[in-house]
Amino acid sequence: MAQLERTHLAIVRAVDQHGSLTAAAEQLHLTQSALSHAIRKLEDQLGVAIWTREGRRLRPTQAGAYLLAVANRLLPQLTQAEERLRQFAQGERGTLRIGIECHPCYQWLLKVVSPYLAAWPDVDVDVRQEFQFGGIGALFAHEIDLLVTPDPLYTGGLRFEPVFDYEQVLAVGAGHRLRGLPYVQPEHLAEETLITYPVALDRLDIYTRFLLPAGIRPKRHKPIETTDILLQMVAGGRGVAALPRWLVDEQAGKLDLGAVRLGAQGIAKQIFVGIREREADIDYLRAFVALARDHGDGVGSSVSG
Repeated sequence: MAQLERTHLAIVRAVDQHGSLTAAAEQLHLTQSALSHAIRKLEDQLGVAIWTREGRRLRPTQAGAYLLAVANRLLPQLTQAEERLRQFAQGERGTLRIGIECHPCYQWLLKVVSPYLAAWPDVDVDVRQEFQFGGIGALFAHEIDLLVTPDPLYTGGLRFEPVFDYEQVLAVGAGHRLRGLPYVQPEHLAEETLITYPVALDRLDIYTRFLLPAGIRPKRHKPIETTDILLQMVAGGRGVAALPRWLVDEQAGKLDLGAVRLGAQGIAKQIFVGIREREADIDYLRAFVALARDHGDGVGSSVSG
């Protein structure tokens, strides 16, 4: 049985990402014939087929899917380890890679990043909003170093710290029939166009904590990727959206927006920052968490207020 090498994992990942030998070979800086030879040799050494051909594409077998999962988990860790060692050798701290699962929190994050960069001139910041495995998976796989999320997963190896509380409210435009109500009930949205970020319904609080328990669905559901466009749509009377109160209040001075409580008790939420537990003592990570908490003060709005 052959010993797995990093090149084997890189081949498996490249073939999966591109689906064709030509594109995979180009990424790996190999000729197509050299890659074909490496694939045959790997399968011969392992004694099991890794791919099956479907037309011009290669699909992983069961063994190949397992090896691909290993490659997706280990390769980012190896890359990060090499980069960290290079940074240590050159006296650098490197890049803080921040993942964000809270679309509207991007605006808040910008306010944290600016003073952080000023305080830590030897640390760069990279913000990522799309992950191959989701935010938690990206944190485990070392694709990111820190995750901003409203939905922490308390599991071994990760630490989540709350940075601010906020209230989820219904944002409505000028002259909307619901504007001015003390609060809305789920049935109020049965005839509305609900605008949300392009997120699965089971991760949208407006559905899981408000509409679905009451057996209600909006007349229309419209996903919008960008916060600025979403707010413009709401302000223009094209629909309503569930957003943090702090964001609606902040934008009310630029756009004619109103915030209406969701239910008599409102919907309380928290934003958390997650890091890998074994890296909790790294100074520039601790500094970012502390700065995020400082900038969270005054952002959140109490549900009881």
